[in-house]
Amino acid sequence: MKNDEIKITYKNNINELVEFSKTLKVLLVEDNKESRIQTIKLLENLFTDITVGVDGIDGLDKFNAGRYDLIISDINMPNMDGIEMCRKIREISKDIPIIILSAHNYTKYFMDTIRLGINGYILKPVNLNQFINTLNEVIEKIKLRDEVHIYKRKLESLNNDLEAQVCQRISEIYTLNQEIKDTQKEVIFTMGTIGEIRSKETGNHVKRVALYSEILAKHYGLDDKEVEMLKEASPMHDIGKVAIPDAILNKTEKLTIDEKAIMDTHTTLGYEMFKYSNRELLKMAAVVSYEHHEKYDGSGYPRGLKGDDISIYGRITALSDVFDALGSSRVYKPAWEDEKIFKMFKAEGGKHFDPKLVDIFFDNLDEFLSIRDSLK
Repeated sequence: MKNDEIKITYKNNINELVEFSKTLKVLLVEDNKESRIQTIKLLENLFTDITVGVDGIDGLDKFNAGRYDLIISDINMPNMDGIEMCRKIREISKDIPIIILSAHNYTKYFMDTIRLGINGYILKPVNLNQFINTLNEVIEKIKLRDEVHIYKRKLESLNNDLEAQVCQRISEIYTLNQEIKDTQKEVIFTMGTIGEIRSKETGNHVKRVALYSEILAKHYGLDDKEVEMLKEASPMHDIGKVAIPDAILNKTEKLTIDEKAIMDTHTTLGYEMFKYSNRELLKMAAVVSYEHHEKYDGSGYPRGLKGDDISIYGRITALSDVFDALGSSRVYKPAWEDEKIFKMFKAEGGKHFDPKLVDIFFDNLDEFLSIRDSLK
């Protein structure tokens, strides 16, 4: 790709960002000489201080011997692979940004990078535009982190007599925290669209499922906090699909038994992504992902839970997801007519679905149809 074909999206002032990048130290770990040379040429447009490691052990030694702001690493390398090197680095530094460059799109690597908090996973051959924009985002995060550290030091140095200024800073921090919470909600919703995008669906599916779940939760009697959290968590029900191969995810013919078994693992994969989180919202997302294919009569998967053993969050998301899926065209089926959907729901009360939720659905059918029509 020629340089003039590279399109870069900058959130901050470009001159300010490039100037800041020149102050950063980068560690590049790549065993392939040709890839190493090509990557260095690209990095030299943004960074002036680049150190090179030729394998995982060399990269780890150089990391221990110096101070770096960013690590870029291959995975498959002799002596020590990139994942093991990053694991050892994470034992030393939890927050140093790491970008992985790899020719392999394996589920194991994807899950490892999630657990290690990797900031970017870019497949080889590298898409220059994607790589540069990922670098741009990481540089922005480093800049923000440094600004936050400076800000914290300034707060620590304030004199106790400056009470009015302290109160003002507290107000600013509260506002910033609220913005962070709002951003977190947006990021979580965006994560929920990933599985749909890979299966050639649109973000409107997760928007509709979120709003359907809100209606069911409200009329079921959940408190306002739970209703709002479920609205935010339900879009992540299919996040595990990011680890399902495209050949299975987008197959138009009926899946084989083995392919169906792989597809069904998306519930467990989604659960694994969030189960260790201490945040209430992500805990709920783990439950939703794990249980949205369980059925009220115990015939669902992955655990064959029955009745109230299925969390109300899973039961609500299941009904919302099925209603939207049946009424939408997919790569493997056309959309169902409404009468066919309604007949199926009436027949599946107490079987597939919680019968109380089926009653709520029909009692509030106009709300469901209105949402569907406004978000086609």
